[in-house]
Amino acid sequence: MVGPHSLARLVAGRVHYGWVVVAVMFTVILATVGVRAAPGVLIVPLENAFGWSATTISGAISLNILLGGLVGPFGAAFIQRIGLRRTVLASLLLLLLGTGGAAYARAPWELYATWGVLVGIGSGAGMIGLATAVANRWFVARRGLVVGLLTASNASGQLIFLPLLATLAERLGWQSVPWAVALVILALVPLVVLMLAESPGSVGLGPYGAAVEPPIATTTANPFVTAAAGLAKGVRSPDFWLLFLTFAVCGFSTNGLVATHLIPYCMDHGIPEVSAAGLLATMGVFDLFGTTLSGWLTDRYNARILLFWYYGLRGLSLVVLPFTNFDLLSLSIFAVFYGLDWVATVPPTVALTNEVFGKKDAPVIVSWIVCGHQIGGAVAALGGGFMRNATGSYLAAFMASGAACLIASLLVLRIARRPAFAVAE
Repeated sequence: MVGPHSLARLVAGRVHYGWVVVAVMFTVILATVGVRAAPGVLIVPLENAFGWSATTISGAISLNILLGGLVGPFGAAFIQRIGLRRTVLASLLLLLLGTGGAAYARAPWELYATWGVLVGIGSGAGMIGLATAVANRWFVARRGLVVGLLTASNASGQLIFLPLLATLAERLGWQSVPWAVALVILALVPLVVLMLAESPGSVGLGPYGAAVEPPIATTTANPFVTAAAGLAKGVRSPDFWLLFLTFAVCGFSTNGLVATHLIPYCMDHGIPEVSAAGLLATMGVFDLFGTTLSGWLTDRYNARILLFWYYGLRGLSLVVLPFTNFDLLSLSIFAVFYGLDWVATVPPTVALTNEVFGKKDAPVIVSWIVCGHQIGGAVAALGGGFMRNATGSYLAAFMASGAACLIASLLVLRIARRPAFAVAE
């Protein structure tokens, strides 16, 4: 019978099955996070179709981002309780219900219930805690690279589908967007069932870089208790709060501000929606290179120094952008530069979390840190729409985000100076 065990035997001697798992999860995360970001192309079409304000629509996106982060720690705990594959399939089911239901939204509360609540909860399983769990379970060597690859798919999924979705919205109406992403999610289900293995031991292997699989930290505890225990352990460490706050700035400056509001910002300057979505797609392509390279660098260099440069350069780019000519040339340069730095912060952040708390607790604790990322993103998504309505411009939002990044570049230098909870692996 076709399944992970059969496929593992088929590729044995040619490639470690851990890389197949990475490829499957790369595809799943790419698509599921792309679903979460799809409303970025719907702000103007929904304004035109129903007369809803940018603040109202941004509120649903803000709720989506916030719930995606809050669910992350519980998703990581569910992986320990019911397994990796079941957790991913449950996530896909929620995404399917949310996106399919969004096509019938005719009132703001329906948009909030579908794309806000269902998609927000469903996309939580595709957050960074999942990437950390896969890397720690399947790899002893190349963990930083794996986290970089899966994180790249997390960010790129928010961007590279946007030109196609913007074209669908323009030519076929906004309802075509939720239907299209629902079909993508449906196509992922057999991929997960047939190819996603639970652990190296389930297919008769050790993790990549080791001959024997170390014991997997399974638990019969309530996942909510496991998530709460991880939070209780984290909040006692000053390093947790430094990681939490700086990663909140990461979310504030990426999926909250740029992914949500760059398209309407461009449209305010007369740039067509499809062209603006193409800029985000460019960021997504370069993010694949930038975040993967960041994972490679994290395996070799000081994570704190890497974060200093990532946040500092990002902050400078956000401050400069509003004062450019805001033409396709300057925006294209911004897209390439910003794409390389989009979530390059994740591999060193995960590495520092492993360093401080140990790899056993890292998936849950890093998921709580990701909550900070999503809270920052939610604030920027809602605040950006509010500032546009109040002032007619996104200038203040971009300046505030740039300043926050510059502050974060200094805070990261204080992280993990004295690891308090690190354990032997």
